Amino acid sequence: MSEVVAALLDNAYQDTQLLISNDQQGDIFSEFREVDFTLYSKNKEKGELIVSFINDNNYGKASYEEVEQRHRITVVINMPTTQNLICSVSGLMVCLAALYDLEYDGWGCALKINT
Repeated sequence: MSEVVAALLDNAYQDTQLLISNDQQGDIFSEFREVDFTLYSKNKEKGELIVSFINDNNYGKASYEEVEQRHRITVVINMPTTQNLICSVSGLMVCLAALYDLEYDGWGCALKINT
């Protein structure tokens, strides 16, 4: 099995575990919210290249910053977190990481809970 396929399968499992945890806390997956996806590049040039690629192709709103001597790329997308959507977008980030030799660190968001 290729490394990318293995990474996609592992990532889908991890995403699903996070969704299960969010569900147990009462998250309403169909509600739109800002979801942050985090990647790390090996240098500033590659980080800025990826930000440009993501923004130019409207995959999300990407930004670059150096944090604790690491080159962090944050991609923000306003979306629901239903399993099919979050796994698809997160899978895209896994593929970008594999293509551009990045580290994908996952996603996070504020929960949307009925009050």
